[in-house]
Amino acid sequence: MPKMDFLPVILGSDDNAYGMARAFHEQYGIKSIVATKGHLLSTMHSKIVEKRIYERFDEPETFAESLLELKDELLGRADKLLLIASNENYVELAVRARPVLEPHYILPFVSEEMMDDVIFKEKFYSMCEEYGLDYPGTVIFKKGMDPNMELPFDFPAVVKPSDSMRYFNAQFEGKKKAYIVDGREEFVDAINAIYGSTYDGTLIIQDYIPGGDDTMYVLNAYCDRNGKVRMMCLGHVVLEDPTPILIGNYVGIVGDRNQELYDQYRQFLEAIGFTGYANIDLKYDRRDGKFKIFELNIRQGRSSFFVTANGYNMAKYLVEDRVYHRDNPVVYGDNEVLWHGIPLKILVQYTQDPKLKAQVRRLIKEGKTASTLYYNKDMSLIRRFKLHSYYKTYHQRFAQYFKPEA
Repeated sequence: MPKMDFLPVILGSDDNAYGMARAFHEQYGIKSIVATKGHLLSTMHSKIVEKRIYERFDEPETFAESLLELKDELLGRADKLLLIASNENYVELAVRARPVLEPHYILPFVSEEMMDDVIFKEKFYSMCEEYGLDYPGTVIFKKGMDPNMELPFDFPAVVKPSDSMRYFNAQFEGKKKAYIVDGREEFVDAINAIYGSTYDGTLIIQDYIPGGDDTMYVLNAYCDRNGKVRMMCLGHVVLEDPTPILIGNYVGIVGDRNQELYDQYRQFLEAIGFTGYANIDLKYDRRDGKFKIFELNIRQGRSSFFVTANGYNMAKYLVEDRVYHRDNPVVYGDNEVLWHGIPLKILVQYTQDPKLKAQVRRLIKEGKTASTLYYNKDMSLIRRFKLHSYYKTYHQRFAQYFKPEA
C-alpha cells in the first residue's frame, strides 16, 4: 500500500476531536489517529478514527514518550504527521514538548512565548489594551487578597480563572467554568470555593455584560505558518449549555458575517504573528454597541465544527498550508447554517430572542442544519443508540438548570 501524504494525529477524544476527525474524513476520506488517555462517547464505536490509549497521557513525560513511540509506527504509513489538540491541556503539553516532537510531527500551534501571553488572561488583556480590542471592565485578583475589596463596577460580576489550563486540572464540588455572582456573598463564596481547590493562580473579576446567550458570538480563524490569516468564520450563538460544569459551551450556533470584526481581528492576529487555529469568544454589549472579547483560545473550539458545517472545512486549511505549502487567498465566512449540539426541539424551545428563534425555525425547515456527532457515514446501530441516550439527558438538564436572562 503506498504511503499517504499525511495522517492527522488528534489529541483527545471529545466532541472537538470527533469534529476534526469528521472534517478530515469528509475532505480526504481518511481515518484520523486519536491519541488519548481514555474513552469518551464522542469517539466510541466510530469507523473514522483509530484509537491509541495511553495511561497518564496528560502528564508531560508520558505524553512525549507516547507520541515518540507512536511516530515510529505512523511514519511508515504517511510522509507527514499533523498534530491537532482538542483541549487547552493538550495544546500546552504539545507546545512545551515541541523540541522533541517537531522533528517528527507538524505542530500548527503558536510559540511557547505567545502561548503564555495568551493563556494567562491578565497578560492577554494587556495585549488587548495594546491593540485596541474592546474587553469587559476587569480586576485582577490574587490568592490572599481581600474578597471584600471595592470593585470599580457594580454586581453582577463574573469570576473566572486566569490560567484556564491549571484550572482545567483542578477538581472540586460545584466547579463551574465561570461564576456569575449577583452580590458580595456569592462573590466571596465563589472565591473561597476556587481557592479551596488545588488552583492557586490569579482570578479575573469582570463587569457582567447584560444579555442572554444570543448576545454571544464566536470567531474562528486559521493562520498559516507565516502568520497570515487564511480563513475566518463568525458564528452567532443561539444557546449555551446550562449544565454547571459546562456553562459557556455553545449548543447552538448560526453562521454569520461581520466584515468589520473580520478586518479588526485579522489585523490583530497578523500583527502578533499568530499561527494555527484561533477561537475567539465575543459578547455584544448593548450599552455601548461594542463587541467585547472574553478570550482567545489557541486551538479550534469544542463547537468549531459549525465552521465545517457552514462550508469551510477546518481540516482543509491546515492541510493546504502545512502539508502542501499553498498560500491561498483569505476566505471570509458568510453562509447561514445552523449547527446544534443538542436536539433541535430543545434548541427551539429554549431560544429566547424571537427573531433568532424564527431564524432557527426557518433553517430547520430549509434543512440547513448539522450536528458534530451525527455523521451519516459513521452511524452504526450501537453508536446511534448511545448518542440518542446521551442527548435525551438534555431535556432534564435544561428543565433543571436553564435560567432565562431577566
